[in-house]
Amino acid sequence: MVRRNSIWVVFAIAVILSSSGCLFRSHKVPVRTTAEVAKSATLADLVNYINHQADAIKTLNATVDIDTTIGGAKKGKVTEFQQIRGYILVRKPAQLRMIGLFPVVRNRAFDMVSDVNGFKLSIPSKSRFIVGPPQVTTPSKNPLENLRPNAIYDALLVHQIDPNNQIAVLENGEEAVVTDVKSKQQISYPTYIVDIIQRGREGWYLERKIIFSRTDLRVHRQLIYDSMGNLATEARYENFQDYNGVEFPTSITITRPQEEYTIGLTVLKLTLNANMTDDQFNLAQPPGSTLVRLDQNGNPTQPTPGGGVEKR
Repeated sequence: MVRRNSIWVVFAIAVILSSSGCLFRSHKVPVRTTAEVAKSATLADLVNYINHQADAIKTLNATVDIDTTIGGAKKGKVTEFQQIRGYILVRKPAQLRMIGLFPVVRNRAFDMVSDVNGFKLSIPSKSRFIVGPPQVTTPSKNPLENLRPNAIYDALLVHQIDPNNQIAVLENGEEAVVTDVKSKQQISYPTYIVDIIQRGREGWYLERKIIFSRTDLRVHRQLIYDSMGNLATEARYENFQDYNGVEFPTSITITRPQEEYTIGLTVLKLTLNANMTDDQFNLAQPPGSTLVRLDQNGNPTQPTPGGGVEKR
């Protein structure tokens, strides 16, 4: 009886308020519709796709155009750099070499390599040769000084899911809402999100989110987190092409929100699974260049008595 009375009270209040226009107001909101084409897959299907695509790529040799942007809310401004030509070499399990050329003259702007132990970076225009660990604990105020090849390596490829140390969980989501110009309606595109939970030293943590569009069941975004749950890298993949049975995006955007820089890669030429040698990932210090060794915080670790750094 008490429950029935409470229902009638709510109904009476609603009637009273709706009969008096001065007590309420309403406004229109955009109508949201969901895209009709939505393919279905199971978690097992998506995990198999990720692992199959990852296993199909052993090496990668790409010619790319590189667009770089630094800045954001922290700096209060955004700076876009002129596009440059570049080359990327990848050999699994963890080797990457990336070369950037100045516009027009095509001299080397930078040359960097990395593996599981660290990275080397040559900047000929400044006669500097930088060596450091693979990760930066305390980011520099200069975003480009935080650039590490391993971050590019992890964003370029969607790595396999390790059943011994990782757990995959499926959730449904929606891509960013797009407004249809003709109908003025908002259209959302459904997605599948595969959450990868990683076993760490201090317990389990969210390592990645791999986001599939349900229009084509391809991976269009990847979110990579650090062990503290902070978003470290966001990668977007578009314009897929088939390379001898392996699908690979020709437009890749890599964003590092903590350091506030974005690298856009447009693939002009790509060769997969060609044989590569150790020499292709060997970067020697150029004669006459200054050697700078960095610690985890990005600080030089071996100053000379005169206050400088090692010089070869």
